[in-house]
Formats: sequence, C-alpha cells, structure tokens
Amino acid sequence: MNRSRRQWISGLVQAILAGPAFAQLQSQGSARVAWVSASSMQDGTLFLDELRRGLREHGWVENRNLVLSTYWGDYSVPLLERKVGEAIAGRPDVIVCQGTAADPTRKVTQTIPIVFGFSGDPVEAGFVRSLAHPGGNLTGMSYMALELVGKRMQLLHDVLPNARRVAVLSFPQHPGDQTEKRAAQAAAARLGLSLEQYDIRGADEMTRALGLIAQGKPDAVLAFPVQNVIARREAIAQWSLQNRIPVISGWAQFAQGGNLMSYGPNLRAANFRLASFVDRILKGALPSALPVEYPVQVELVINMRAANALGITVPAAVLLRADEVIA
Repeated sequence: MNRSRRQWISGLVQAILAGPAFAQLQSQGSARVAWVSASSMQDGTLFLDELRRGLREHGWVENRNLVLSTYWGDYSVPLLERKVGEAIAGRPDVIVCQGTAADPTRKVTQTIPIVFGFSGDPVEAGFVRSLAHPGGNLTGMSYMALELVGKRMQLLHDVLPNARRVAVLSFPQHPGDQTEKRAAQAAAARLGLSLEQYDIRGADEMTRALGLIAQGKPDAVLAFPVQNVIARREAIAQWSLQNRIPVISGWAQFAQGGNLMSYGPNLRAANFRLASFVDRILKGALPSALPVEYPVQVELVINMRAANALGITVPAAVLLRADEVIA
C-alpha cells in the first residue's frame, strides 16, 4: 500500500476518533459492521451467511439494529487495499476480516476493532501479542491448528497405503508456514513418507510448481490450506486428474472443488463463532481482552468422483469418518 493512500485512510481514522462514542452510537441507531474478505463473493458468501446467522443469534438483525456492509477483494491485492479504504470510510464499529484482509486493515487503523478469521499464525503475523492476551485492536480465530497437519497426513496414508513420496505445496510468506512444515515432516517420519518441498512465493508460481511436481511424479500432494490454494482449487483438480496425482488440503471447499480429500476446520462453524466476538465488542468489550480461539469443529470431506477418476479405492473405515462424501 503506497504512503499517500495510507495517509488518506489514516485521516479517515482520525475523523472516526472525533466522532461519537459507542454509547451514543447505540442510542442513535444501528450498529455498523464491515465484512472485508480477500476472497470473492462467490467463494465467501457461505461464510458471510454464517456470520449473519451468528449475529442474529446474539440479537443483531439487519434492517433493525444492524448495518452489515460487505467488501470483496476478489484475490487481488490492489483491489483489497481499495476495499479496506472503503470499509474504513464507512465508519464501522467493528470490521470482520477474512483471510489476508486483516493485514492491510490493521496497517491503517489501530483503533477500530478488528475480528479476524485467519489461516496462519496471528502472533507471527503481528496481529496480536499472544493468543491469550491480544493486546491491541485485533482478535478472532486462527484456523492453523498444527495437530491437524499430522491427522491430514495420517488420512493420506490410510487412503494411499502404498504412497512413499509426497510433494508439499507450501507458502513461505504465510505466517506459520515453517512451523507447519516441521509438523508435516514429523508426521511423515512417523508414517515412513518422504516429503518433497515446493515453495510458492507468488500466485504466478503455482503453475510452475505444479509443472515441476508433474515431472517428479510423486504419489500424492499435500497443499497447505491458504487462500491461494482455495482460489485455484478447480485448476489444481484438473491438474490432479490429468497427471493422476491425488491432492489433499485442509478446507472443505478444496474437495468440493474437485480434489480428492480435505480435512480441517469447519469454516462455516468458525464464522458463526466470529459473531460472538463482534457481539461482545459491540457491547463494550475490548479486542485486547478477548483471547484468540481455534475452531472446535473439524470436518473430513471426500470426493468420490475424484477418487474413482484417479483409480483410488477409499477404505470403508475412512468413508465412515467423513462428514461429507461427494458421490
């Protein structure tokens, strides 16, 4: 984000600080919540609807006591930065940030409360001082639970017991990537798997990395669950079928987009839970005092269409554990 744009948005923040206090806002009308997502409306509406549902459970209803404004980055950094500016210009009481939207938002406001749903490590990203004591104007949920990495690897081994070489699509710029790599390596060692790392440092490197993986012909691919992977899930699925190399990742959308399997946080439930953060902040709580949480619910999604096309027989024991089977 260039300096002049940041100065302009910071000026808007100062105008907000000069405005009425929250108690006065309550007496004057509806609470204002901004939803800022790095993804597209098509990919994110399901999660926005869960936030809406959660807010209704807490008594915040649109057209009655809530104004909910939405801003979509469409996986474009320049567009996301503009949408952040528009969101702050709307003078919200709380901003809910999905994915990487939290980073540009926190850089231009240190006062408006921000509730994030983030796939990385919020401490390493600089969002909070610690999970238990955020200490600033951000709090929310981290979707990066390291114990899920090992379970994901175990599922891959259960479905592909003869697999020995696994390619890993990782993203060094993503906060927590190195920790996730170590967790994957530890799980691979227990299972007798050999990992081959393919680092992706930009959206344009995905095609190159997949080309190199296809040349190496590993038995499977583990894609770390980040928005870059979700945005390209259908292209990855096509590559998987063309090269007959199964791919597993962490979010349901990945398997629903045509890939073999996903295991990770239930993002619908997580976004429903984000509403409780918003509710408490609207009622006077400080983000600095609300500990960051991990999702409680996880889900296994298996795409049998992909399995059949790849010639993979998924064990009945694994199918029985699935929360969703795409036939």
